[in-house]
Amino acid sequence: MLEAIDLRKTYGDYEALKGLNLKVDAGEIYCLLGANGAGKTTTINLFLNFIDPTSGVAKVNGLDTSQAGLETKKYLAYIPETVMLYGGLTGIENLDYFARLGGHDRYTRADYLRFFKRVGLQEAAINKRVAGYSKGMRQKVGIAIALAKQAKALLLDEPTSGLDPKASNEFSELLTQLQSEGAAILMATHDLFRAKETGTRIGIMREGRLVREMSTDEVSHADVERIYLEHMH
Repeated sequence: MLEAIDLRKTYGDYEALKGLNLKVDAGEIYCLLGANGAGKTTTINLFLNFIDPTSGVAKVNGLDTSQAGLETKKYLAYIPETVMLYGGLTGIENLDYFARLGGHDRYTRADYLRFFKRVGLQEAAINKRVAGYSKGMRQKVGIAIALAKQAKALLLDEPTSGLDPKASNEFSELLTQLQSEGAAILMATHDLFRAKETGTRIGIMREGRLVREMSTDEVSHADVERIYLEHMH
């Protein structure tokens, strides 16, 4: 579903990404670990077609993002550290707006209520302005938007940063549900514990390179921490 082939990105003399080869299939949660500047966000931005690669290819559902940027966006949902919503609109108004923007204009209010119920956003909150939402509530709206868009792949950039443990756990449970339904999920994170608990595979990036990959069912929490620190030295 998501594939990077010899993907490179340079800014002048600086190489942000140095020949990345990566694949995330349907039904996988792939967690990218690495220090700031390792290339995690650059990778996500290339899949989103926010930036163009210097060389190589980023594919979404078999399509080159550089050649079919608008088409590939139909398959994607993006949830950054802080989900950008319209604060002056209510939760349901935001969901309706982004669903229509994604080409889905036949949903009813009952449909939207089902999306919100599924992600665990309380009914009392959906008619309140998003400006008053907590970060965890915003993330739930982000997942509801992904459901409404019928996204086949999710790109997440530090989505649990700043969430309390309960909200972080709830978010992880939602990702696991989407994974079980066949979504391909690529998540950049600093949270080693959450990567092991939620992910199916882990990749460690350093200075623009993918230096290690592992399956989460083959390592313990202690192993993940040890391997990560070994590559950071």
